[in-house]
Amino acid sequence: MSGRRETLKILGAIGATCAAPYSSNELYGQHADHNGAPLVQIQMPAGPRTLTADEYAALSRMAALIIPATDTPGAVEAGVPQYMDHVAAGNAGLRQLLAKGCEWLDAQCRRTDGKRFVELTEAAQVALLEPLCARADRLAAPGQGELDERFFKAVKSLTADGYFTSKAGLVDTLRYTGNTVMAEYPSCEG
Repeated sequence: MSGRRETLKILGAIGATCAAPYSSNELYGQHADHNGAPLVQIQMPAGPRTLTADEYAALSRMAALIIPATDTPGAVEAGVPQYMDHVAAGNAGLRQLLAKGCEWLDAQCRRTDGKRFVELTEAAQVALLEPLCARADRLAAPGQGELDERFFKAVKSLTADGYFTSKAGLVDTLRYTGNTVMAEYPSCEG
């Protein structure tokens, strides 16, 4: 099993998480003109503008665990942390959830390991996130659940939304070619 598939299995399927309550202009990743120009990724500023450096580091690490780099770029390489920062800048409720969630995450890690989340080994990070992911995946509706569950569900949704609207996710991983016309439909026969 590839690294990406293994991690997605550990952290749960992310396809169903892409229904986050963000407007389409916040899904910044792709623009294509209708004259056949290739899809290009909008450049977001490097580093955080809204999140603190510690929050940005923790969210970046979580995104890297959810969608790691393999033969295609992972979430961090696709700009997902910048995307999270961008969305949080325009959504006070989300900004507060991310701040409180990162605070909770580091408090948990300090209690059990005496370290911040980003200082733990990958195995320890995954061991902490696995049960949290399972609980977050069972949430019936946005806004329900405990802080840790709502936080992880938001991070997972933001990671999926940011990644699969980026060039790395949409074109490199999913092989989307966009705006193409087929002269005929391919046959399903052998």
